[in-house]
Amino acid sequence: MLLAIDTSAGTSVAVVDREGGVLSEVIETDTMRHAEVIGTLIDEALTVAGIEVRSLSGVVAGMGPGPFTGLRVGIAAAKAFAIGAGKPLVPVVSHDAVAYDRYEAGHAGPLLVVTDARRRERYWTAYSGVDAFGLPVRLDGPGLARPEELPHPDVSRFDADVVPAGRLGMIAELRYANRLPMDADVALYLRSPDVTPSAGPKRVTA
Repeated sequence: MLLAIDTSAGTSVAVVDREGGVLSEVIETDTMRHAEVIGTLIDEALTVAGIEVRSLSGVVAGMGPGPFTGLRVGIAAAKAFAIGAGKPLVPVVSHDAVAYDRYEAGHAGPLLVVTDARRRERYWTAYSGVDAFGLPVRLDGPGLARPEELPHPDVSRFDADVVPAGRLGMIAELRYANRLPMDADVALYLRSPDVTPSAGPKRVTA
């Protein structure tokens, strides 16, 4: 039983179970209200699923790619919840959940998942298909590019407004059940921060 959280695009929270599937999923598509809604959505997802915190086995965090301000809200919330509940954190690349959703909906063959990176740029990840467990296989990316410079123009493209946390959680469940490696606990901002550490005091001359 996992609580899954993603704020790489909109805000999405879900409770999933390996046998029962997605027990609840709540979504806010507004990309400017992550911090305002994350607590409410976590509570709602648990309530709708009828699950107490002690019943959870872990917390899944969508690691992006995503803009810094939004993405860090979900990762911070997932890590704080995991620490408070005494549960392990499970990182999953957010675009994998979108790809998994598309393949489950019937898409076959290569796929390019695209999300808004703001500043007139797009995040992208290319997939070749699914593996023997039905999980999407990354072909290239995640990456960052201007819309006119997106790679793999010959591949079917899907632009996502939100990452389905339910699919994020089910990816973690399938990986765990089949002893597959999890993703690294590294936020995929893919863009240098606007603020950088000082190089030291400036020299003052007469």
